[in-house]
Amino acid sequence: MTNAWQRHIRAALTPFDLTHVQFVLLACMAWMAGPGPITQRALAEQAGTDVMMTSQVVRALEAKGLLVRAAHPTDRRAIALRLTPTGARRADEANTAVEAADAAYFAALPAGLQAHFLGALQQLPH
Repeated sequence: MTNAWQRHIRAALTPFDLTHVQFVLLACMAWMAGPGPITQRALAEQAGTDVMMTSQVVRALEAKGLLVRAAHPTDRRAIALRLTPTGARRADEANTAVEAADAAYFAALPAGLQAHFLGALQQLPH
């Protein structure tokens, strides 16, 4: 079941030229966006990803023009991240596609079972 769901999500992300991990980090960046800079470490913590892997994926997203890495204004050891306008649009569009893909995938469950299943999933450790 997990592999089928992953294939479904990969297919939804293909038009956006994003892997699932790239999407997760981009979506987290969009969710975290605010007045201050976002660090790679904060992004990794929010996404629940390894800091080194996050760094590699951030470089790939930067190469695609979806975010910018720069020196942090107050912490010389940190890297500050910000979405580009293209990155913000891509995050929003991909998020809509992933939500639709999830809804379509889980539509096979009867409505009452959907709510129970999702509630059960939320009980699992993150």
